[in-house]
Amino acid sequence: MFDIPGDARIYVAGHRGLVGSAIVRRLAREGFTNLLTTGREEVDLRNQAEVEAWFAAARPEYVFLVAGTVGGILANSTRPAEFLYDNLMIHATVVHAAWRTGVRRLLYLGSSCIYPRLTAQPMREEQLLTGPLEPTNEPYAVAKIAGIRLCQAYRRQYGCDFISAMPTNLYGPGDNFDLASSHVLPALIRRFHEAQAAGASEVVVWGTGAPRREFLHVDDLADACLFLMRRYDGAEHLNVGTGEEVTIRELAEAVRDAVAPGLAIRFDPEKPDGMPRKLLDVSRLHALGWRHTIGLREGIATTYAWLRDALARGEPVRGFAVPPAAG
Repeated sequence: MFDIPGDARIYVAGHRGLVGSAIVRRLAREGFTNLLTTGREEVDLRNQAEVEAWFAAARPEYVFLVAGTVGGILANSTRPAEFLYDNLMIHATVVHAAWRTGVRRLLYLGSSCIYPRLTAQPMREEQLLTGPLEPTNEPYAVAKIAGIRLCQAYRRQYGCDFISAMPTNLYGPGDNFDLASSHVLPALIRRFHEAQAAGASEVVVWGTGAPRREFLHVDDLADACLFLMRRYDGAEHLNVGTGEEVTIRELAEAVRDAVAPGLAIRFDPEKPDGMPRKLLDVSRLHALGWRHTIGLREGIATTYAWLRDALARGEPVRGFAVPPAAG
């Protein structure tokens, strides 16, 4: 087990995002007092010179690399260059600067989309690069695979203690609810929320409803990240998930029950389904002693409660228009 002192300088790259904000919350609850963050207005993580200058000045000892450009099927399909360039550059600049400044440990967070589209399920770590990727998110997946290999290369060539984890589909407080760029679960919450407010009788859901997906609450992921930072030192990436799956139809029904009971659901088979199934084999993580604690229906309910409360207080929520200032 790696002892991380309470006053260690810990950098969370991407602290304003869904994952980064959850990791900041988790570290604060654990009592860490020296958390480092950078906003885009301060450091462009795609710019090597800016990143290296910041690392040289701040001297972080531990790094959670969770920054990146993310989105659902629509965003991946319409912005492939942005997804590939942004993520390649962010991974490269931060990893290189971490090596240059002697960071003790770095955890790089990828995505389960790194696995082949038609690979065996549940997906084991060794199935990486064994077949073609899902076309709808290939640019993003290529960038994430490059991040894994980058950490492994710096470990092999320079002896860096850099590790990688690949989470399943995430959701929770701080999610992106923009229908043009969000993932399926927050998009469903938004659609049911707005349908209920408008007095609609049904919600249209993309695809057939048949694909199967796994979902992990972001607070569980944050807990897993700290767990791995303390306990894992392997070169190979580790899957992080629940090991449980639901169909998109079952997911839509669960969201409907939490947000707008009674509304009908209509599926649009003309829209893409994406990968037919995506379930992680998390046996290696379970063997280390970590398991998720937040069930899907509980997580959906608390996420929607967070959304309602944030909107009622006039707080900014990604995907919703910022309310005008009072006065």
